[in-house]
Amino acid sequence: MKRFVLPENFLMGTATASVQIEGGDKNNTWYKWCEEGRIKDGSHCITACDHWNRVEEDTELLKELNVNTHRMSLEWSRIEPKPGVFSNEAIEHYRYEIELLIKNGIVPFVTLHHFSEPLWFDELGGWTKEENSRCFLEYTQYVVEKLGDIVSDWVTFNEPNVYTKFGYIFGLWPPGKRSLIRSFKVYTELINTHIKAYEIIHRVRNSMGFKGKTKVGFAMHIRVFCGISATGKMIAKLVDYLFHELYLEGMVRGRFKFPLSKKGYKCRKGTYVDFIGINYYTRNIVEFELNPSNLFHNLRCDNRLEKNDLGWDIYPEGIYMVCKKYYERYKLPIYITENGISDKNDTKRPGFIADHLAYVAKAIAEGIDIQRYYHWTLMDNFEWLEGESAYFGLYHCNFKDQKRTIRPSGKLYSLICKEKKLTEEMLQQVLEIN
Repeated sequence: MKRFVLPENFLMGTATASVQIEGGDKNNTWYKWCEEGRIKDGSHCITACDHWNRVEEDTELLKELNVNTHRMSLEWSRIEPKPGVFSNEAIEHYRYEIELLIKNGIVPFVTLHHFSEPLWFDELGGWTKEENSRCFLEYTQYVVEKLGDIVSDWVTFNEPNVYTKFGYIFGLWPPGKRSLIRSFKVYTELINTHIKAYEIIHRVRNSMGFKGKTKVGFAMHIRVFCGISATGKMIAKLVDYLFHELYLEGMVRGRFKFPLSKKGYKCRKGTYVDFIGINYYTRNIVEFELNPSNLFHNLRCDNRLEKNDLGWDIYPEGIYMVCKKYYERYKLPIYITENGISDKNDTKRPGFIADHLAYVAKAIAEGIDIQRYYHWTLMDNFEWLEGESAYFGLYHCNFKDQKRTIRPSGKLYSLICKEKKLTEEMLQQVLEIN
């Protein structure tokens, strides 16, 4: 493991998402997906980690980790169970949860859209219809009016590129569409909606007297794509353009790049984020593949690199590479909004955390303005198509009895969060604890 030192004011936390931990909600698209038997291990999101009923207990877990910030998402389908009908009970529940974080010295970081949507929104046609964006914007305004006095930091959309790829190009996630042409319409809608949501959040918070104290952005899944052959390098650039560039340039700068069309949209070019949110997990080697259903490319892993439980390459240097690339381009603060590993036996996670944070420290030392790091995730959860069989948690969650047990990596992360560094003595301390 690499040793490192982070700045004293560096914020360190964990990240979670509503459907993945809360349980109990039958009104969202992932509930329907589970009901249709589309989850690989046959599990269901209806229980997940039962976090909805265990907020106090899980806040204690955060305290045990010594985090000073926590990223969580709100469940749109709970807050707006029917079009235009908002649930005071749901918003008060979230208010209580957020106030509990603040009471314990933990800065809340709130995501408005993390892959799931109300069933009624899907029935209206989702993001394929331009008029439906107003539904999300009305939800955004309602939430910020209700919570904007205690929440200053917001994510509009989590990983819009992953959402579009699996939901509208390959049809593996809700809403299960498969159309490249239609996906470009979704790209355009999400970009346009993010820009308007950015403006709404700032406007509402400014009206509350918090001008200049609001941070809004989106969390982008960013991978390192590399080609080996000349053809592979060319395809890698194309994949990077479609998977990264279209959303980044659109949401950050208001640029609708080819093949997106700005026709009918009134937004001007500007800056529509206050930070660059990066979700970093792995890299891929890109190869040409004569298969139009896979968009003429194949993503493979490097046999020379260690893998996580899902077969993804462990490539710590990549977090340094993407932070450097996008800081040099946008000159905006960077938040690592997600970084983690599926590792059931917890043999690789301690090194994963240490090595990635060492590269974060290296980037900061070189003048790259990285201000926060959120580890994915607090505890094992419902991991989308993988169900309960992907183990990303600093705590193991037994889904049968809901018992949470801290892993050795969680103890290490707790020490790092407290000290903002990793030393030989800290490693020995963790070894003695275990």
